[in-house]
Amino acid sequence: MTYIAKPRISHPSLPKNELGLTTRDYEGAVSTLCAGCGHDSVTAALIQAVFELGIEPHMLAKISGIGCSSKTPAYFVSQAHGFNSVHGRMPSVTTGANAANRDMTYIGVSGDGDSLSIGVGQFVHAIRRNLNMCYLIENNGVYGLTKGQFSASADIGSKPKKGLPNQQEPIDPASAALALGATYIARSFSGDKEQLVPLIKGAIMHSGFSLVDVISPCVTFNDHEGSTKSYAHTREFYNHVANIDYIHPSEEIKASYQAGDAMPIHLHGGDTIVLRKLDRAYDPTSRAQAFKLLRERFNAGEITTGLLYVNENRAEMHELMHNIDTPLSQLPYEGLQPGNDELRKLQGRYR
Repeated sequence: MTYIAKPRISHPSLPKNELGLTTRDYEGAVSTLCAGCGHDSVTAALIQAVFELGIEPHMLAKISGIGCSSKTPAYFVSQAHGFNSVHGRMPSVTTGANAANRDMTYIGVSGDGDSLSIGVGQFVHAIRRNLNMCYLIENNGVYGLTKGQFSASADIGSKPKKGLPNQQEPIDPASAALALGATYIARSFSGDKEQLVPLIKGAIMHSGFSLVDVISPCVTFNDHEGSTKSYAHTREFYNHVANIDYIHPSEEIKASYQAGDAMPIHLHGGDTIVLRKLDRAYDPTSRAQAFKLLRERFNAGEITTGLLYVNENRAEMHELMHNIDTPLSQLPYEGLQPGNDELRKLQGRYR
């Protein structure tokens, strides 16, 4: 991939976070994506989210597979750890890294092709293990890197630039994640930074598998009339289920929050997402209500966005495996090998 470095020039009055860093310190290389690509807006939201959370760059790991979406890790936090893996295999690489060092923050960036076609099995098992990671799908309904063929998320009747409309049933990543037991599920639009940034921040701070499905239009192959993943279609059928505020733990929730106006959801990391209810009494902790809402809005042809589901009670992967708190990468050799007696017992089970 072509790498174009940005000039290290910034305005002296740029705001700084608690680490003394500015948003410029969380940027990466210059994007080589098409002008107007929704993925670049997702990158901007990621930069803003990690800046506001005050994540130390060296404690962040960015991992991706193959595709236009998988270029994203090159475009934010250049001082972080990064790995561009094989097509569809981002979840297993993230699982291995997380198993070795649980102290780092893991952000996986994938696409609808990378996650819902060749990588769907990997996607399933990352959820099943409740891997502690933020999993972003930049969803545009096409294979943008290989000339715009339909992906597994393309809606029935969606029209390509050339050829016949799609007739195959789409895979909805939010509904699939809900059925598989994901503990944080959200959806947003790349063009709605005000909603997307808090959702990403909540996903990063959640303890367990967090999915953020982002409708991110492909301006080259899927932004025409008849496409259900275009800017025009998304804006017309955009349905906010909830507005989300993110409250950092260093700031108290003010008494001005009236009863019924907001519902705080306390995350394991000590942070809080506040759900501001609109005209419907939507409870994101109810799995059954999330299923019902997603199916109803899908049948109505709407794109439901916001915090769709959150579950704080299920243990994440390391808790499920009863691992020690110290990352395996920091243990001495003596602490990693079981010793002769334990090895004999283990081998005896197979004789």
